[in-house]
Amino acid sequence: MILLFGVLWFAVVMAATAVAAQRYWARPATYMDRVGDGLDAAHGARSAESPLFTRLMQSMGEKMPTSPAKAQALHRKLMAAGFRSESAPSVVRGLQLVTAFLAALGWLAAWSAGRFLTFETALGVTLVFAAAGFILPGEVLHLLVGRRRRILRHALPDAIDLMVICVEAGLGLDQALVDVSKELAFSHPALSEELALVTFELRAGKRRAEALKNLADRTGEPEFKNLVGILIQADRFGTSIADALRTHAEFMRVKRRQVAEEKANKVGVKLVFPIFFFILPSMFLVTVGPALLQLLFQFLPEMRQMQ
Repeated sequence: MILLFGVLWFAVVMAATAVAAQRYWARPATYMDRVGDGLDAAHGARSAESPLFTRLMQSMGEKMPTSPAKAQALHRKLMAAGFRSESAPSVVRGLQLVTAFLAALGWLAAWSAGRFLTFETALGVTLVFAAAGFILPGEVLHLLVGRRRRILRHALPDAIDLMVICVEAGLGLDQALVDVSKELAFSHPALSEELALVTFELRAGKRRAEALKNLADRTGEPEFKNLVGILIQADRFGTSIADALRTHAEFMRVKRRQVAEEKANKVGVKLVFPIFFFILPSMFLVTVGPALLQLLFQFLPEMRQMQ
C-alpha cells in the first residue's frame, strides 16, 4: 500500500505541474515569441473552445518524438475514421501515453493489494500492461476506421442511384455531387460529408480527377476506388456517365447479393460449435435428466440391498 500511495502521489504532482507549466508558461511564451501580444485574446478564445482534456492530450502528444512516416500513417487513419482536426494525431499520441500509464498503474494497484508475485515478475508484467495500454488507442482507431468504412460502403448504392437520376436529368457531374451531398445529409451523414469535401475541393480549383482520387484516399474503401476509377475513365474518354454509373450500381447489387449468399451458406458451419456446446447440453438435461433421476431413485436402493 505504501508503494501504491507513492505512485499515486507522484502521478498527481506531475500532472498538476505539467498542467500549470503548460498553461502559465509554455504556451504564453510560445505565442509571445511567434505573434506578440496582440493575439493573446484570440488564443484564449481558441483554447476555451476545446475541452481541457483534449488540450492536455494534445500538449502531451506534441512532445512525443515520431517519424514522418508514422505521423503520415496516423493522419491517414484519422482521416479514414472521420477526424479532420489538425490536432487529432497529437491527441491520439497523448492518449497512448495516458492509457499506458493507467494500465501500468492499475496492475501495480492489483499487485500491491495481493503481493502474489515477486517484485521482478511484477515489474515485467507492468511493462507488458504498459505496452498493451499504449497499443489500445491504435486498436480502437482501427475499429473506428472499419466501422466508418462499413457505413460508407452501405450508403454508396443510394448515392449512386441519386447520381444517376441527377445526371439523367441533365445536371453535370459536379452539380450532381452537390445535390447528392445535400440529399444524403440526413440519411447518410458520413457519405454526405465526404461528397461535400469533394465539392469544396472542386470549388477551390482542384481538377475533378484529383478531387475524386482524394476521396478514394481519404476513405480507403475499395468500392470508392472502383467508383472513382469509373468516373475518371468516363470523363476522360467522353462516354456516358449515367450508363457507367448504372452499370456499376448493378454490379454492386450483384456483388452484395453474392456476399449475402456466402454469409448465409457459412451460417450452418458456424452454428455447429454453439449448438454442440450450449444447445445440446441443455436439451439433453431437459429430455434425459428426469428419466435418469427416476432410474437413480429406483435402482440405487436395490443396489445398496444387493451390496
